[in-house]
Amino acid sequence: MDKLPKIGLPIIFAVVFIIFLLFKTAVTIDAGKAGVMFKRFGGGVDTSTTYGEGFHIVAPWNDMIEYKIRQQSISDKMSVLSVNGLEVDVDGTVWFQPKADMLGKLHQEKGRDYISTILMPAISAAARSVVGRYTPEQLYSSKRDVIQNEILEEVRREVKDQYIQVNRVLVQDVTLPSKIKDAIERKLKEEQEFLEYEFKLQKARKEAERQRIDAEGKAAANKILSASLTDKILQEKGIEATLELSQSQNSKVVLIGSGKSGMPIILGNQ
Repeated sequence: MDKLPKIGLPIIFAVVFIIFLLFKTAVTIDAGKAGVMFKRFGGGVDTSTTYGEGFHIVAPWNDMIEYKIRQQSISDKMSVLSVNGLEVDVDGTVWFQPKADMLGKLHQEKGRDYISTILMPAISAAARSVVGRYTPEQLYSSKRDVIQNEILEEVRREVKDQYIQVNRVLVQDVTLPSKIKDAIERKLKEEQEFLEYEFKLQKARKEAERQRIDAEGKAAANKILSASLTDKILQEKGIEATLELSQSQNSKVVLIGSGKSGMPIILGNQ
């Protein structure tokens, strides 16, 4: 009876130790994540292997560091200067993800806080560089898509060798000081009204030109017709018409040679 507790105590310790080892060595990497192995007695970070989703056995003296590798986004509102020195607030979002096959290098050289130490400064520098090329009017109106693409290219250049993949940049809003915004809106309204006036004026000019050409065409046609109608032709046409009328069944009186031009005059009733 006295020996049983002495034998049972080591067994209990052994079971607890085995359970501890199981919890320590068994690692499950969740969906959308990947792992980097830190080998305490094997040279530090294993940069050659990225561990994917699922169950992994890790030696108790090693550590598995997990990273999100699915696409992520960060949003920020930055105050930057336009080409003429005016302060502009740019509200944007960037979609990114770490390069899974380079995760060991990312952990070794940049660390787990790479978003704040590498990516955010790159975005800020790119936004300042791109926005600084444009006037407030361009930023406010038609340059939004161009600015987005240029910021994307700038960020990609900034993080080219940083093991980060930048997928897209979205500029959601560009906020100007209220006085500048009102002045731009007034200018745009005046330009729109001017374009409408120019359109109406151009339309009126085209209509006047059309009427002039139409009138000139009619005048030219009348001139040609008048030139072709000689006295002889008129007499021949008159004779033809007289013959047709004389053959009708209606009562009439024909006076030969009574007209000023020698044309017959027909008198009669129905």
